[in-house]
Amino acid sequence: MKKALLVGMMALMMVPATAQQLFNEMVYTPQQTTFTLFAPADRKPVVRLYREGMGGKALKTIKMKRTGDLWTAQVKGDQLGRFYTFDIGLGECPGVFAKAVGINGKRGAIIDMKTTNPKGWESDRQPECKSPSDLIVYELHHRDFSIARKDAAHPGKFLALTEPWAINHLKSLGINAVHILPSYDYGSVDETRLQDNKYNWGYDPVNYNVPEGGYSTDPYNPGIRISEFKQMVQALHQAGIRVILDVVYNHTFDIDHSNFQRTYPDYFYRKNADGTYCNGSGCGNETASDQPMMRQFMIESVKYWMNEYHIDGFRFDLMGIHDIETMNAIRKAAVEIDPSVFIYGEGWSAGSCGIPNERLGMKANIPQMPGIAAFSDEIRDALRGPFDNDSKPGILGGAPNMEESLKFGIVGCISHPQVDMSKVNYSKTPWAIEPTQMMSYVSCHDDMCLVDRLKASVPGITKNELIRLDLLAQTAVFTSQGVPFMLSGEELLRDKKGVHNSYESPDSINQLDWQNKLRYPQVFEYYKNLISLRKAFPHFRLGSADLVRKDLQFLDAPTGVVAYSITAPRGNAVQRVVVLLNTTRKQQKVTIPEGHYTIVCSSGVIDLEGIDTMDGSCATVLPQSALIIHD
Repeated sequence: MKKALLVGMMALMMVPATAQQLFNEMVYTPQQTTFTLFAPADRKPVVRLYREGMGGKALKTIKMKRTGDLWTAQVKGDQLGRFYTFDIGLGECPGVFAKAVGINGKRGAIIDMKTTNPKGWESDRQPECKSPSDLIVYELHHRDFSIARKDAAHPGKFLALTEPWAINHLKSLGINAVHILPSYDYGSVDETRLQDNKYNWGYDPVNYNVPEGGYSTDPYNPGIRISEFKQMVQALHQAGIRVILDVVYNHTFDIDHSNFQRTYPDYFYRKNADGTYCNGSGCGNETASDQPMMRQFMIESVKYWMNEYHIDGFRFDLMGIHDIETMNAIRKAAVEIDPSVFIYGEGWSAGSCGIPNERLGMKANIPQMPGIAAFSDEIRDALRGPFDNDSKPGILGGAPNMEESLKFGIVGCISHPQVDMSKVNYSKTPWAIEPTQMMSYVSCHDDMCLVDRLKASVPGITKNELIRLDLLAQTAVFTSQGVPFMLSGEELLRDKKGVHNSYESPDSINQLDWQNKLRYPQVFEYYKNLISLRKAFPHFRLGSADLVRKDLQFLDAPTGVVAYSITAPRGNAVQRVVVLLNTTRKQQKVTIPEGHYTIVCSSGVIDLEGIDTMDGSCATVLPQSALIIHD
């Protein structure tokens, strides 16, 4: 007991100075390869070398030596192309920070990373982003996006996002940031049986710092997945699109077989007082970001993705499991590399965590995490209905008393004198200091997509009504002061056949139906023009809480209607924009500031050049639609 306690205390006392050495677990030179491992002092770890990424007997087994707080080993000669594992007596694994792996991530690979760089990689430059308020984030799953595209040369692969059809679609839509669902090496898809077409979102991490082999053209070749991921980033950057990586540091695929557990048992996980594992992730375990070396692991991992793969931002899955100190340390380290890096996450957990909520990256604690954003379930559920009841509507389906929650979302979840927090659905106090700390959305990969939710919550909905409400929902999102976020395929009127949680559903459920672009051209056109509208009017991107409180004023409006006016400089003049959102099935009238106005959005059509003009102090907005005008 005393020995185990001493080992645990030593681990807690580990200082980050050790981290730089630790997180280069394998360092290759033609003269020798050096291995380093963070493992308990009372173990006897070995390194094994193999010819292949799976199968076959070990070519060599090397005992590691204790060097300070770490274990090390050197193998003389050129080991390029070989594979390795660590073993402390709990089963072989590639360590916690493998940068290249063989098939299914069971063994680390010894490669020269410079050989994975595509032509021109050294001159790759990220697109400019002056403020997070300028971002328009498009969340996609590699397989969903391209698997059903008939002209895709590499359907379901990283390389699909380098192809002209994909780049042209994204550029035409107007988004400027792609949020890719988990793209590291994950455990639920067998890379030796890709012909089975097994599907998963990928929220089951194995090797955090290696691209997933199932999205490469050859998962057996360790360098291919790395090179193809870089080609994808390079192509998106050249198209003016930033790349945001979905990271899942909060749990592992399992415990006993995880690289964390097989190198340093129980150090990287939180445990309850009774010895059971904490389960804030809902997946059977939660990692301990508050442990010094787990914290440093997360920091170094983010830095590695930025430096090696030129990643521009990160979405943290279940950020509410990570402690505030760690999240702030991650952002500090990331900003030192790229001041424009954007970090956001889910400001909640999936269960009770091993440390108090006051210390965690919960939505309520966003004021303690400057520069980090969280998703707003207030605006999401105000529009479409609560997460826990698919058939219960939001304001789009006629639910009462949702106006204040929608207004809270429109201002970016900051304090605003015209938002009555006592009437907001979930939060009774503002949680964002700046509007850029709020992700504005109505639909994402998780839960029903927007079309399915509208079908489930609005009885007897017709196709025309479905389209009207779909466009109205996104108008609220894209004219809000937060950072707008959309699920890929919404611009194609995407559905997932009513499946609420499609994390392992087949392609028939998850794939984008590209024929919808021809069936419903008005939907894509509206989304495209809505994004152009946001870009054209700085009114929707004020980026400052003080400006939002000063320049955005809500107008008196009938029940089921939210109306507001924004004044802001545009060009050489100060211009007023008025937005009316009518969720009711009746035409509604709203009193507006007296003036001569140009109509740029009305009845499901957006035209920046102007649809018509109007004069006076009364505006009429058609049923289930938006009216946007400017003076």
